[in-house]
This record gives sequence, structure tokens and C-alpha cells, in this order.
Amino acid sequence: MQRFQHDGVEIAFLDEGEGEAIVLVHGFASTAHVNWVYPGWVSTLVKACRRVIALDNRGHGASSKLYDPAAYHSARMADDVRALLDHVGLARADVMGYSMGARIAAFFARAHPTRLRRAVLGGLGSHLVDGVGLPESIADALEAPSLADIRDPTGRTFRAFAERTNSDLRALAACIRGSRQTLTRAEVAAIRAPVLVAVGTEDLVAGSARELAALLPAGRAFDIPGRDHMLAVGDRTFKAAVLDFLAEQT
Repeated sequence: MQRFQHDGVEIAFLDEGEGEAIVLVHGFASTAHVNWVYPGWVSTLVKACRRVIALDNRGHGASSKLYDPAAYHSARMADDVRALLDHVGLARADVMGYSMGARIAAFFARAHPTRLRRAVLGGLGSHLVDGVGLPESIADALEAPSLADIRDPTGRTFRAFAERTNSDLRALAACIRGSRQTLTRAEVAAIRAPVLVAVGTEDLVAGSARELAALLPAGRAFDIPGRDHMLAVGDRTFKAAVLDFLAEQT
């Protein structure tokens, strides 16, 4: 992976393929490889003649680990995406995020409208405005002495996932405490770029795709059939919907 410095943080990213660029922003406790390479997103997009740029968010993967929750404000993480575009010399790009990555993508769309062509918000619906999805109790689970000490089912799931990805548990705890911002309905309504909102029909974390899409001037919803928050990521119908959506741009 390549690396660059921004805001005192080293950001690692991959850059593959040629064509119109799309930036991929992964979810909490994941990495560019876990979220986008292993489920086939990078290969799918490269085959569709896209340049694919996927970063490891601060606190994740090969990027710098930070332990102050304030370092993980969604606006600061969105500015990492802006800095990445600057670093690779792109004036504009499509942006796709999943879960926390979708929240970051939405904050990027709000803060940098001229840098965005189209956005895909996966695994995040109405909880962009009326909630933050993942409970803060996950931080307690990440800081527990061991997996065996965790009784909360959601906390156990994320602790086990974080251990499988060899994540820095203390950095992730700071991240989930610091990245719990929402946008107002007025702020969402100010996002003029076309946005696809895709959420699994069995997802209990994201909130409603249709409710969020209705707030966006050029929003549309896609229900990922039969998938929960974790399994929706690599769903083939999700991929097909995204490719169709991206192909619409001129």
C-alpha cells in the first residue's frame, strides 16, 4: 500500500485500475482489504474500467493509530478523504462508504460538494440523521480483558471481528467513542450529488435506506435482499446496483 501524511496522521491506501476514479471508505474495525478487496469490490470495479482508491481509515489497518476520541470526529475523517484526493491529484471522484465509512462519505459530501460526482452509502440509512447505529458499549467490549469476559452479543461480535483483523483494540475504542456524529435533515438535503443508499433488509444497525434517500434531493434506495449488516457488504445484487448507478454518470 502507498502512504501519505495528513493532519499529523499517516494514511495508507491502495490505488488500482484505470478510468474514472472511485474512493472506497471502509467500515468500523475493518480495513481496505477486509471491506473491499476480499469481498471482490476492487476486482469488480477494476473490471468495470474504474480506478479504485481505497484507504485504511485512521486508527485502522496500516494507518496511524490514535487514542484520543476527538481525533476520530467524522469531519476529520472526511477530511482525510479530501486530502487523499489532493494527494493523488484528483479534482473530483465518486465515493463509496460502508457503515462508518458511509457516515464519513456523507460528511465528505456535505463539506466538499465540488469534489464529489456520485456517492454510495452502504450499511447506513436513516441513522445518519436520527442515530449513530453501533452502540458505544462496543468500546467497553474492545477494552475488556478478553473475549470471554464480554456478555453483550454485539460487543462480542465486534471484539471477535477486531481480533480476526489484528486491529489495535484501544484505537478502535477511541474511534467508536469519537465518530458518533449525525447530520441534520437540512444538511442532508443540501447534498445535491446523486446518492445511492443501500441497506440489507435484515440490517438492524443502519436505519431505513428509504427514509434517508427521501431526504436527499437526488437520492435513491436499494434494499439488499436477505442480508444483515455484516453480510450485505459483498452481496452480488449490491454490486450490480452500484455498477448500474455509477454507469449513469456522464
